[in-house]
Amino acid sequence: MSTNQSKLNHHNYFMDLALQQAHKNLGSTSENPSVGCVITKNNNVISVGCTSNHGRPHAEYNAIKNAKISLKDSEIYITLEPCSHFGKTPPCTNLILRKRIKKVFYSIKDPDKRSFNKSYKNLTQKKITVKSGFVSKKVNSFYKSYIKFKKHKLPFVTLKIAISKDYFTINKKSKWITNKYSRGRVHLIRSKNDCIITTAKTVHDDNPLLTCRIDGLAFKSPARVILDKNLTTPLSSNIFKDTSLYKTIIFYNNFNYKKIKVLKKIKVIPIKVKIDKTGQLDLQEILLIIKKFDYSRVLVEGGARLIKSFLNGGFVDDLSLFISNKKLNNLGSNNIKKCLSLAIKNKKKSIEKVNLFGEKLITYNIK
Repeated sequence: MSTNQSKLNHHNYFMDLALQQAHKNLGSTSENPSVGCVITKNNNVISVGCTSNHGRPHAEYNAIKNAKISLKDSEIYITLEPCSHFGKTPPCTNLILRKRIKKVFYSIKDPDKRSFNKSYKNLTQKKITVKSGFVSKKVNSFYKSYIKFKKHKLPFVTLKIAISKDYFTINKKSKWITNKYSRGRVHLIRSKNDCIITTAKTVHDDNPLLTCRIDGLAFKSPARVILDKNLTTPLSSNIFKDTSLYKTIIFYNNFNYKKIKVLKKIKVIPIKVKIDKTGQLDLQEILLIIKKFDYSRVLVEGGARLIKSFLNGGFVDDLSLFISNKKLNNLGSNNIKKCLSLAIKNKKKSIEKVNLFGEKLITYNIK
C-alpha cells in the first residue's frame, strides 16, 4: 500500500468515528446540524464529542471539553465544516485556535451561508493545516435533511408506511399490520426525527401516543402535530395526556372557541391554516410553519388519505416502507398499491440490514 493511500485510510477511519458520533443526536439538535467530532494525538483518539440536544454546545466544544490532556499539536476530525461566525455561541474555529490544535479535517462544507467555506481561510491564515472531503458520500447522505433545511423552503419529510404483503394499510381484525420488531424499528425512526405528523382520524381510530418508547430514548420523542380541520380530536385522547412533556401542535381551519381554550390550557398550540383545492388543510403552509419552529426532520404517520396527500403533493423526500410477510385478503382495507407503485417507480431503494423476523423495511429516496 502506498504512503498516500495509507494516510487516506487513516483519515477516513477517524472521520468514520466522527460520523458515528454525529448519529447519536440526529433529529434532536433543533435548527443546528448533528455534528460528530474526534480529536487525535499521535494517531490515538484522545477525545470525542457530538452536538448536544437542542443544538448547543457544538460537537467541537464538547470534544475539547472532554479532553483530559493538552490539545497542543493534536488533530481534529469534524463531520461538517466548523462554524466561524458569532451566533448564540462563539465560533468553533476560535476555540480550535485557542487550544493550539495543529490540523483540522472536515468532511463537507457547511451549507449555512454564515459559515460556508470560511473556516479554511480563517484557520490557514493562522498556520493551521486544513483538509476536507473525507468520506463525503456517506456524510452528504447523513446531512441531506440539514442541507435541504438550509437550501429550501420546506423541511425534510420521511413518510412511514406499514402495509400487508398485499398492500393493505388496515387490518380489520387487529390494530397492527406488522410485527412487534417492525413496530420497535418505528420507535427508533421517531427518535431520529424532531417532529411527527398525523391526523385527527388516526388519533381517533388508534389513540396513539406518537412518542419514542425505547428504554433510554424517551427524551428523544418528537414534537407531535395533528391535522384536524374541524377540531374533532377527542380531548380524552392519549396524545393530550403528556402535553407538558412533549410539544403538541394542532392545525385546524374551522374555529371552535371552547375547544381552543381547553387546548391552550393543556399547552397544546392551535394554529389555523387555509384549505387547499382538495378541501383539506394546506400541507405546504403547514410544512412552512413547521420549519419556523426549527424542525428540520419531519416524520409522517397516518392513514391512506394522508399518505396519498403527501405523495401526490410531492412533499416526501424519503419513504420508509414496512412490509408484513402476511397477506390480509378479505381482512384488509385501504389498498394503496396503485398510489405506492407510482410513487416508488424508478426510485432508488435500500433494504435495511435489520432483523425484523420475516418482515422487510425498504427505504426509498423519493427526491
